[in-house]
Amino acid sequence: MQMRLRLFVFLFSSSIIAMSAAQSVAAVPPVIELWPKGAPGEKGEIGEERDFTKSTDNQVGGKRVARIGNVSRPTFTVYRAPEAKATGAAVLVMPGGGYNILAWDLEGTEICEWLNSIGVTGLLLKYRVPKRPGLEKHAPPLQDAQRALGLARSRAKEWGIDPKRLGVLGGSAAGHLAAALCTQGDARTYPAVDAADEASCRPDFTILIHPAYLTVKEKGDAIAPEVAVSATHPPTFIVMTQDDPVRVENALYYFLALKQVKVPTELHLYPTGGHGYGLRRTQHQVTTWPDRATDWMDARGLLKKP
Repeated sequence: MQMRLRLFVFLFSSSIIAMSAAQSVAAVPPVIELWPKGAPGEKGEIGEERDFTKSTDNQVGGKRVARIGNVSRPTFTVYRAPEAKATGAAVLVMPGGGYNILAWDLEGTEICEWLNSIGVTGLLLKYRVPKRPGLEKHAPPLQDAQRALGLARSRAKEWGIDPKRLGVLGGSAAGHLAAALCTQGDARTYPAVDAADEASCRPDFTILIHPAYLTVKEKGDAIAPEVAVSATHPPTFIVMTQDDPVRVENALYYFLALKQVKVPTELHLYPTGGHGYGLRRTQHQVTTWPDRATDWMDARGLLKKP
């Protein structure tokens, strides 16, 4: 009897350990290499990828910000929505950082966690920074973003996402990158690598958080040519503050350009909050933007389960 009891306890314990191990493995988001033979034009000359945050750097919401730089091997990490909540919608999340670094947690992992909480899969893109000499600031990152969206659509069934509800979210410089992706979502800016590059790389919806570089101040805030808008642009959600040093005109004139071509667009302007707040709640009302974005996605049917 005692031997049977010990055997039962041993088998039960082993099962619990195995289940825990399986859950731990499943909890680790898969990281996908974008370019199997290396990113276009990369020569490995920019130094080792690392966190450039210093102890003297400003905190946001009382916490440090991970500032990742020297990225030459782009990846994206799949943060799948919990099965019980999953709606099938997904968002390519692109952290900002002036095309010099990536605010990895503030505008990356934390955004994916919020998306998961509303049933949306987050695809966190680690695109190339800093700016490469002799190239437009957004040229290599745009290649990475196009490649990532194509890969996501080609593997949509595997990751439980709807290829027709695949959006993009970018803050600051990545807001510019997201807008460029909408403008140049039909033709790749690099030679095709494999079958994934046959899939569309145009987002189905766009979320821009304090976007930068959308207008040219010296030309009366005309829309920058690389983010020129058209009637084929996807529905867009924009958040900005009046005291943003990047200049609120970026959001205002971009919104008006979209309105003129009848693209469904929602713009939220707040008086204070500055720049680079992510979704860390502070006394500034702008940090409630995730609630507004959730309502917007819900109203557009993006959060309805299949």
